[in-house]
Amino acid sequence: MIGKMRGLKRKLAACADEEERLYKQVDARARHLRELGSMQTVDDVKYQEWSRRRLDRLLVDYLLRHGYSQSAKEMADKKNMRELVDIETFESMNKIHKSLEDGSVAEALAWCNENKKELRKMDSNLEFMLRYQQYIELVRSQQTPKLVEAISHAKKHLIPHRDAYPHEVNRAAGLLAFPPDRVAAALSSFSSSSSSSHSSSSVSCREYEKLGNLYSPSRWGTLASLFVEAHNNLLGLPSSPLLHIALSSGLSALKTPACHSSSGSSSSSKNGSSGEEKTTSHGGSSVCPVCSTELNELARAVPYAHHSKSHVEHDLMLLPNGRVYGRERLVEYAAKSGLPASVVKDLVTGDMYPQELLKKV
Repeated sequence: MIGKMRGLKRKLAACADEEERLYKQVDARARHLRELGSMQTVDDVKYQEWSRRRLDRLLVDYLLRHGYSQSAKEMADKKNMRELVDIETFESMNKIHKSLEDGSVAEALAWCNENKKELRKMDSNLEFMLRYQQYIELVRSQQTPKLVEAISHAKKHLIPHRDAYPHEVNRAAGLLAFPPDRVAAALSSFSSSSSSSHSSSSVSCREYEKLGNLYSPSRWGTLASLFVEAHNNLLGLPSSPLLHIALSSGLSALKTPACHSSSGSSSSSKNGSSGEEKTTSHGGSSVCPVCSTELNELARAVPYAHHSKSHVEHDLMLLPNGRVYGRERLVEYAAKSGLPASVVKDLVTGDMYPQELLKKV
């Protein structure tokens, strides 16, 4: 009795530690968002610091999702942002993902058992497919004890789901009559023979291909991807890295038809001169991220943003360096930079000019 109570105490202590960690994460993330709400404009110096911290968070998320846990932890520690990223969550996910790629379903099945109720509500097929793979591996061995175990395994874990997965259960039964070597020999025979000599056996060939796919080692990669999908759906995590989402939305917001015009970027990836031609035609170096060499091709498949409201400056002024800005924006930027009222500053290059040198467009 005392032993059971001590075991319960250890479990409760672990739950309490986990709860405290989650509360700290929620508090840190709420504080991070409140910092953004306290800023009045994106020109605020604090916003630049906040934006840099957000980018660091997106980079850590990207590293975690791609299995670079050690690099992600070192970066999070260096930037003092552990509570802003889900290191433990992705570490656990990557561990199970790696075990599936290595041909083991034990850890994934344990995870399914812990989240059985939630997975059932999601109507996930992950646990069935893991049990299905267990059955395939038992049949693959072609040892009599293993085959007997495979039949028992099918009766317990596969046949009860035959209404939901009829094709999979039928093929599972067929695997007992078609061992791996027979399937491989049949596929080799079909591939080496001409299609005309086996036209009457086309259906049989397709069935052999389906059985061959079940024995294929590539199924482990499919199971690993299926687990990641179920894991992210269960925890409400996006399927794509946050960095991809932020980048695609930003590119879409900035993308214009001129970014991929026939005279501009269509050949920018093929030769280096087109980028120079584009910048000189605008009278200076391009500052559009979509037009840059690094992002131009990435943005090609991104849709244009829906701009329901036009932003046109009515008081355009030409600077001596050939750049054009609205007078109101120039005056506002000069005031923020602490310049006299008679001086304006280029928003991009930082060049300063007296207002009398400006020309109205």
